Amino acid sequence: MSIESNFDIEFTARLALREKQIQQNYRPIIAVHKWFARRPGTLFRSLILSEFKNQPIDQTYYCTNNFEGITIADPFMGGGTPLLEANRLGCNVIGTDINPMATWIVQEEISKLDLSKYSEVAEHLLSYLEDEIGYLYKTRCPITGTEGVEVKYFLWVKTGICTACQQSFDLFPGYILAKDVRHPTYVLVCATCGDLNEVEDPANPGFCNCGEVLQVKGAVKRSQCTCPHCGHINKAPFHGDEPPSHRLFAIEYYNPELKDRSGRLFKKPDADDIARVEKAQFLWSNINSSFVPEDDIPKGDETNRLHRWGYKRFCELFNSRQLLALETAASFIAQIKDKRLRCAFATNFSDLLRYQNMLCRYDTMALKSLDIFSIHGFPVGYVQVESNFLGIRKHNGLPVGSGGWINIIEKYSKAKRYCTSPFEVVFQGKKKKIIEIGGEWIGEHTPKSFKPHSRTIDLRCVSATSLNLPENSLDAVFTDPPYYGMVQYGELMQFCYVWLRKLMGANFPGLGQTTTRHQNELTGNDTASRGIIHFAEGLAQVYSRMASALKPGAPLVFTYHHNRQEAYLAVAMSILDADLTCSASLPCPAEMGGSIHIHGTGSSIIDTVFICRHHGSTVRSSLFENASQLARLVQHELEELRNAGMKPTEGDIRCIAFGHITRIAIWHLKSIWDTDKTTEQKLEIIRNTMNEIATLDELTIELEHLEPRQQVINFGLFAVSEAKEQHDAITF
Repeated sequence: MSIESNFDIEFTARLALREKQIQQNYRPIIAVHKWFARRPGTLFRSLILSEFKNQPIDQTYYCTNNFEGITIADPFMGGGTPLLEANRLGCNVIGTDINPMATWIVQEEISKLDLSKYSEVAEHLLSYLEDEIGYLYKTRCPITGTEGVEVKYFLWVKTGICTACQQSFDLFPGYILAKDVRHPTYVLVCATCGDLNEVEDPANPGFCNCGEVLQVKGAVKRSQCTCPHCGHINKAPFHGDEPPSHRLFAIEYYNPELKDRSGRLFKKPDADDIARVEKAQFLWSNINSSFVPEDDIPKGDETNRLHRWGYKRFCELFNSRQLLALETAASFIAQIKDKRLRCAFATNFSDLLRYQNMLCRYDTMALKSLDIFSIHGFPVGYVQVESNFLGIRKHNGLPVGSGGWINIIEKYSKAKRYCTSPFEVVFQGKKKKIIEIGGEWIGEHTPKSFKPHSRTIDLRCVSATSLNLPENSLDAVFTDPPYYGMVQYGELMQFCYVWLRKLMGANFPGLGQTTTRHQNELTGNDTASRGIIHFAEGLAQVYSRMASALKPGAPLVFTYHHNRQEAYLAVAMSILDADLTCSASLPCPAEMGGSIHIHGTGSSIIDTVFICRHHGSTVRSSLFENASQLARLVQHELEELRNAGMKPTEGDIRCIAFGHITRIAIWHLKSIWDTDKTTEQKLEIIRNTMNEIATLDELTIELEHLEPRQQVINFGLFAVSEAKEQHDAITF
C-alpha cells in the first residue's frame, strides 16, 4: 500500500482548502516568521500517512502516529512545511536550502523554547519600549478630548516636486480612506484642506466643510500627475533621484471610551501629531546607530522597482520614527544573555520588519495594514501605512490592529505552544472542533511524559545540487521545489536578512553569508540571466542526488504548478535524468484564489503532486493515450475537487492537465531516455512527446463534449470501471 492507493483527493482537498483560508489557525507554526507560498501542512500530513500507513488516509489522519526510524529529506525546505509534518510524525528529517533565512526560520520553528521565560522577557521588552518611545504612538481623541489615546495606524501620502514651479504636491491616486464595509460610511479626504469627511454615497460626495467639492479620484493617473499649483503635468517618480518623501495626512486610533461607537476612529493630524513626527526625526538624527544596516539594495527582478523610485539602501525604506523604534528594540534584544531567547526575539524582530516600513499599504475595505510581502514583491504605492510599533491590547488582553510587537509576540507564542500540543481541525456541519493529537510533537525530543523518543534533525544551508547523502539512506523525499518563474525569495528575504545579520552579528552561526541571494538559485531571473536551461539542469542535479539516496521503491514526492508548458518540460527532464518514473500526479489546493498576490491574475490555485519512484505500482485507470481519455480523467478529478468545495477555474484545469501529460510523457520516454543529450535536445523531445499525447486545445474540445458525472471511464487497453476496480494496478 502506498500514496498511489491510499491518498484521497477529495478528503485531502477539503482539508487543504479550509487550511488555506486562514492557515495560521490550522498550522500556527507558520507564524514563527514570514515565508512565501507555504503549501498546506494538511497535504503533506496526508501524503506521509498515505505512504507509511497501510490504511486509507481518512482512517489514519486524526490518529496519533509515530514513524520512528523513518528518514525523510527535503532539498528545498523553504519555510519547512514537509519537514515539520514529517518531524511531527516521528521521522528523522534532513533539510537543505540555499537561502540562509530559510535555514534560520526552520531552525526557529523546530527548536525548543521555554515559553515562560520567553513571556517574561517579552513583557520586559514591551515595558522598555513604552518607556522609551511609547509617547510617539499617542494622539488626542477629537471626540472626547482624551489625551494619550493609542494610534493604530498613521497614513502617509507620497509627495512630489513640480519640475516647472518647484512646489510640493500630494500624490493621491484616490481620496477614499475607508469604504463602507467595516465602517458605517465612506471616509473621503478633502483634496483642498485635508479634512476627513464621512460620505454615504461616493458617487455624490457633496462638499467639505471648507466649501470645496469632495472628490473620489486623485490627481495621479497612469504615472502622471498634474501640479495643483501651475497645471504642469509631471511624470513618475516625481522626486528626482532621491527616495520619495511623504506627508502624514490621517490617523486611525483606538479609544476604549468609545467602544459602543460603531465604526473606526479616524482623524486629521493635529499640531501635536506633527510635533511627534518632528520629535522622532530629531531624535533619530542625533543617534549613532548600532543596528540599522547601511546595505545597498542590489539589482534584481524585484529590487529594480525600488531603484526606479530612488531607493538605494534598505534603510531608506523606513521613516525616522520606524528607524528610531527598530534601533531601540534591537538594543534591548542584543543585551539578552540567553542565546535561545535572543534568537527568538531576533526572529520576532525580523518578522516585524514587514509591517514596520514605508512600503506597507492600507486596505481601505478591511481597514488594516498590508505588509510589504502581501503581494510577494516590493510594491511601491502612493499611500503608505505606518503601524503602531508596540501594538495595542484591549482590556481583555487581545491585540487590536496589526503590525506591532504585541501581535508578533502573541502569534509566536501560539506557534511554539502548537509544537508541544499539535492539533487538527474537524468540521461538524459548520461548527469547528479542535482535536489534539496526543503523542505527537514538533522538535528533537519529547516535551511531555510520553514514551521517550528522539528524532534526528539535520538542517543545512547549502545548495542541494551539491548534497551528498549515502545510498539507500532515505525512506522518502517530500518537497515543494522552485516553480521556475516563481517568487524571488533571495531578493525578498534580503530585506529581513540585512537587519538580522546586523543585530546578531556576522559571526553568529548561520549568518556568515553576506546575502540571501545565490547565483545557483533555481529560479528564472532576467537580471541574473537565469533561464529554463539553468532551472532544468539544477533541478535534475538535485533529483538525481535524491534518487541515488532513496531506498528501493521509496518515493520522491513534490508539489508543482505553472501556467506554461515550458516549466513542465524541466520537471519531466529532472525525473527522467534521475532514472525515476512518475507513478501518479494528484491535484490538491495550494493557494486561495483571493490571496492578494495572485488575486485577479488568472493564476491556478491547484498544485499537482508528483509521485516518483524507481519501481512500484500505479493505478491502471490513471493511464491514458490521448486527449479524449485525458478529458475523462480530468473530469473525474474535477468532480472530486468540487465535492471538496472548490470551484476549479480554467487555470486550474490547465495545471491539472499539464501534470498528467507530463506524467504520461515520462512513461513514454523512460525506456529510451538518453541522459547524454544536451538540455535543449531533451526539452524539445519532451515537448514533442507531450504534444503528441494531448494538447490543451484538444483537451478543451473533449471536455466540452463530455457528459457530466460520467461514472465509467474507458481508457482503451486499460478499460476499467472506477466504481469497481479503483485499485487495479500495474507494476513498473
